[in-house]
Amino acid sequence: MSLLRRFKATDLFEFNNVNLDVLTETYNISFYLQYLARWPDLFSVQISPHDNLMGYVMGKAEGTGQNWHGHVTAITVAPEYRRLGLADGMMNLLEQVSEKTYNGWFVDLYVRVSNAVAVGMYKKFGYSVYRRVRGYYGGSHDSEDAYDMRKPLARDTKKETIRDNGENVYVNPEELDSWR
Repeated sequence: MSLLRRFKATDLFEFNNVNLDVLTETYNISFYLQYLARWPDLFSVQISPHDNLMGYVMGKAEGTGQNWHGHVTAITVAPEYRRLGLADGMMNLLEQVSEKTYNGWFVDLYVRVSNAVAVGMYKKFGYSVYRRVRGYYGGSHDSEDAYDMRKPLARDTKKETIRDNGENVYVNPEELDSWR
């Protein structure tokens, strides 16, 4: 049986098998350490019975007022451990912490429009597309749009932080909310 626990700084030396995936964003070490120091309860890792890193989720709390929310900065599972339900467990933990510890209104994430597998998985987890951000990934010549997907939390009793047909709402990166 695997173990879901808080990420530790020493895990940075063990997660190459997870990060060596073309759809996984890889950051510099100081970025990971900043998240670990500021939001340790939103940074978790799944460990196999043989002590191998299987995947991780990294998040933060941000925003103001009704935009106060949990944000999934990265979630990834090593190829050999995919389709076992690990992402579901890690997302559930991040959602619970965003709701119970941070009293957030929703959890959001960005995903490449072309990543149909991930978009489908997030929809299965209860997320919906809030808007499409033009050119969110990459430079001016090879950019790709992202879906900003959201899942309302218990605090949003009227579901005011989500919308229908978000795939048809286009924004440019510079138009994102000031807390982005």
